[in-house]
Amino acid sequence: MNKPVTPDLVTRFTKIVGPRYAITDAHDQDAYLVEGRGLYKGKTPVVLRPGSVDEVSAIMKLAFESGTPVVPQGGNTGLVGGGVPFESGDEIVLSLTRLDKIRDLDPLSNAMTCEAGVILANAQAAAADADRLFPLSLGAQGSCTIGGNLSTNAGGTGALAYGVARDLVLGIEVVLADGRVMRGLNKLKKDNTGYDLRHLFIGAEGTLGVITAAVLKLFPKPKAVETAIIGLPSPQAALALFNLARERAGGAITGFELMPRIGLDFLFDHMNGFRDPMATRHPWYVLAEFSSQKSEGLRDTMESILAEGVEQGLVVDAVIASNLEQAKYFWSMREMLPEAQKPVGGSIKHDISVPVATVPDFIEEAIAAVVAFLPGSRPVAFGHLGDGNVHFNVSQPEGADKDEFIAGWHAMNEVVHAITAKYGGSISAEHGIGRLKRDLLPSVKDPVAMDLMRTLKRTLDPKNILNPGKVV
Repeated sequence: MNKPVTPDLVTRFTKIVGPRYAITDAHDQDAYLVEGRGLYKGKTPVVLRPGSVDEVSAIMKLAFESGTPVVPQGGNTGLVGGGVPFESGDEIVLSLTRLDKIRDLDPLSNAMTCEAGVILANAQAAAADADRLFPLSLGAQGSCTIGGNLSTNAGGTGALAYGVARDLVLGIEVVLADGRVMRGLNKLKKDNTGYDLRHLFIGAEGTLGVITAAVLKLFPKPKAVETAIIGLPSPQAALALFNLARERAGGAITGFELMPRIGLDFLFDHMNGFRDPMATRHPWYVLAEFSSQKSEGLRDTMESILAEGVEQGLVVDAVIASNLEQAKYFWSMREMLPEAQKPVGGSIKHDISVPVATVPDFIEEAIAAVVAFLPGSRPVAFGHLGDGNVHFNVSQPEGADKDEFIAGWHAMNEVVHAITAKYGGSISAEHGIGRLKRDLLPSVKDPVAMDLMRTLKRTLDPKNILNPGKVV
């Protein structure tokens, strides 16, 4: 058990950031204490909002000296309880949102240096203003931050073509548990000077250090983008269409999202402003995006692939976006699927990945197992088919008690995770471990790997003050 944070200690922390940026009022703290799904609500004596790396360093030096646990936090959009404190009230919250400067944008080097509190959408916009693309794209991009994206190794819809957050970082700046600052903000693509330490902190969820800035990779902005909604009979047909598209278009495929009809029914029935873009219903849908550095010919490529898909019995119908606004609408359909589940009751979430070739088999087997386990439950399986990441959510049976349904979260997890293991998959594709999956991790991780993780934690955080109780 941690020592209580005394009023005197709160005063010392407050002096570092100034009273204006030290939040002690319980009402004003609310936004920093509740996890996005409402599964966890913590307590803290103070939320600190530093405005510089030096202030972060000073906070960590005092925390190390006093043995005070610190919970680093970005936009607080996480989904596994990794960014909020425990209910005990003996941890301070370190909000990085004031570190929101873009320190450098270098189009010729295809690099941009952002502080941890830069909102993802703002980073995307800054890159676009320089005729470049920063391809990390998430549903929460209007509020999530670069520091949080890197700390959770965010995936998103662009991972198929550009990789996950880890693949989009050249250099990193990190404040360690004892307050020392590791300054590794270089733009180099080649740098073989010893261990590549940036990857220790990316995906560590704030348990090894506090990311304060990073050099991000940029790419040439596509000159042409085509987006389509495609109706299909099954996930097997979707996978076959994906393989056909890869053969015909190769790296031009920048998005390939699978969506079930049940999810779209929830969307059209309960969310304002959404209507079906197709005249007839289909069991499954794909949102496909192709991008090219050539200004012409991409639509012809997409049309020919869809035509071949029709000939092979893979595609039933398709609508290619006629303009940018329609393309944005198609993407908003996909991004709002999690929100569309809320009006129909409780939803038990699974963020799994399996080898791409096994996605259809996994979905079929998991749906059957879940319905057998809880008759009337409504599986909503959607996500990033192109990289094997399935958000296998389960909505409660109609008329069921929400609290009773949610109480069965871990039992439902066992059903789905057993099938995930059968296919050699992961129980956390892009959301992280946090608090929600901490106790599950040792059962699915190689024992030697777990031992190395614990060793790294003890080495970099010997007093266990950085986000304790999360991940390991």
